[in-house]
Amino acid sequence: MFQTDITLSPEMTKVERQNAIRHAFNQDRSQMTLMLAHQLQIPEVEIIRALEGDTAHKLNFSRWEELIRAFEELGDVTVIVSNGATTIESFGQFGGFNNTHGFLNVRSKSLDMHIRGWELDSVFAFRKPSHLDKHESLSFQFFDRRGNAAFKVFLNFGGKEPAPELVEKYSEFIQKFTE
Repeated sequence: MFQTDITLSPEMTKVERQNAIRHAFNQDRSQMTLMLAHQLQIPEVEIIRALEGDTAHKLNFSRWEELIRAFEELGDVTVIVSNGATTIESFGQFGGFNNTHGFLNVRSKSLDMHIRGWELDSVFAFRKPSHLDKHESLSFQFFDRRGNAAFKVFLNFGGKEPAPELVEKYSEFIQKFTE
């Protein structure tokens, strides 16, 4: 596992802190941001925010449900959900949407998700080399109010570089859903 020698201190200015986070990320751009957040003892969203304009693009959070519904047109994607003890990866297609008791439900043949929108706080498009094989990965990452990843949607997940058509679709989503 990659280890960083970067230490964040409370005395750092916001700019110094962001620069330190960027430096830690740039030591190995393929590292998992979840693990870097663990090493730096910060919420994962702080890493993504520090990378805005580089590999991360903040999207218009008020359109989170519209974005999720738009994932259906992407076909099969990899959805990753992590909590403090477990990570699960699921491969499937978004669809079968409905709202019940405040949950946005995804009920397709391959994905079954129940999203508590009131817990979500931000969403980013994020592009970086995969920790698996260094091929570029394209993702949309949703974070909760505590700064933890709620779930991540990967358009490609290792194996090969994304096809030009996929990169174009990813860019179109960013343009459409940017604040």
